[in-house]
Amino acid sequence: MKDNDCIFCLIANGDIPSNTVYEDEYFRAILDLSPAAKGHTLLLPKDHAEDLFSLPDDVAARVMPTARKIAAAVKEAMGADGINIVQNNGEAAGQTVRHFHVHIIPRKNGDNAMPLWNPGKSDPEEQKKIAEAVSALID
Repeated sequence: MKDNDCIFCLIANGDIPSNTVYEDEYFRAILDLSPAAKGHTLLLPKDHAEDLFSLPDDVAARVMPTARKIAAAVKEAMGADGINIVQNNGEAAGQTVRHFHVHIIPRKNGDNAMPLWNPGKSDPEEQKKIAEAVSALID
């Protein structure tokens, strides 16, 4: 269902013009207006879901196959060496629009288009405790 107060709902449903690269019954993919790199594309579900946790299972099942199809086209069109697939949930994770979306960002070797995390160190006992805590919460 569309939320008329959501900018991404309006774009995904064609109420606001965009540079659309793909559209089907469930999604619209558009070029990002503030790209991390040329060809940066957003995959937007047409129905509103604030984040991954509120995304219906049937739409979630279609996200990665659709992102993969678009990513392959973006990579070839942009002559990219690689692709980042990014999906943020919550402000702390960098989500700025409360509508689930996937970033498809073409990358060139050495472009520094977006930051990567610095790998930290892990403690085996702490890792075991974390794994147990997470596992206990999964259905």
